[in-house]
Amino acid sequence: MQQYQKLIYTVCLQFVHDPHTAEDLTQDTFLAAYSAIDRCEPQYYKAWLVRVAANKCKDHLKSAWVRRVEAPGDDALPEPRGAPPGDTADPADQLAQQAGAEELEMLVRNLREPYGRIAVLYFLQHKETAEIAALVGRPPATVSSQLWRAKLLLRRQIQERRLQE
Repeated sequence: MQQYQKLIYTVCLQFVHDPHTAEDLTQDTFLAAYSAIDRCEPQYYKAWLVRVAANKCKDHLKSAWVRRVEAPGDDALPEPRGAPPGDTADPADQLAQQAGAEELEMLVRNLREPYGRIAVLYFLQHKETAEIAALVGRPPATVSSQLWRAKLLLRRQIQERRLQE
């Protein structure tokens, strides 16, 4: 464990981009590896541990919790001015708390295309990314990217409204 701890942590960090989650996944990797260590030859430990770590990270990223709580790209968004550190709530949640559902619906419906249609399906009709992709005839990766940009646009609009208040 001591020999490969930094390597496995780095692999996990590359996948999840969050130091705390990477630490948890590193620990999970070593726990899983310890229980199956007799299945691997010692000369292959390094490659095997990297593969176990990668699989743990992929499983984590596919989990329902991550898909619901941590939308793709949210970690790269700038934090709003005047917000306490770490306050990276979803733009839809922020606006719903401040201005109500009607204002959120107005902002979402007024987003420019191609983001408006994606945002309406996601925020107002509560569709999953894969379902939206099928409805609009675009690849899921494209829908995820457009959803990320829609969230960025919404966040900027929310910030502008905060500054005007």
